[in-house]
Amino acid sequence: MRLLHLLVIGALVFAAAYVYQIKMESTARTERVLRLHAEVREQREAIAALRAEWAKLDAPLRLQGLAERHLKLKPVSAPQFDSLKNLPERPLNLANPNESDSIGAMIDTIDPDIITGSLPAPEVGR
Repeated sequence: MRLLHLLVIGALVFAAAYVYQIKMESTARTERVLRLHAEVREQREAIAALRAEWAKLDAPLRLQGLAERHLKLKPVSAPQFDSLKNLPERPLNLANPNESDSIGAMIDTIDPDIITGSLPAPEVGR
């Protein structure tokens, strides 16, 4: 009987130690999850700050001011464009319209029964 009592007490101590270990592991994991949530929140705040800074740097008025200050650009005016009468003459057409098209003739000589990757295979039985 005494041996049974000692075994039960030993089992209870073992069970209590095991439950305590599980509790400590769950507490450690909970703390890790909370740290990760805090880190994610910090990263999201950093991303939001960077997006706000980018929006400020990418503002059209700011870019226009920088371009005016640092680039020696002038607005386009109408006299900068030339008139049509000053365009050069159209180049001569070197192809004779009476001659046949040499490339077209080469294409016409291609055998249509040749199967390539660009042509579908002919169906058998037709």
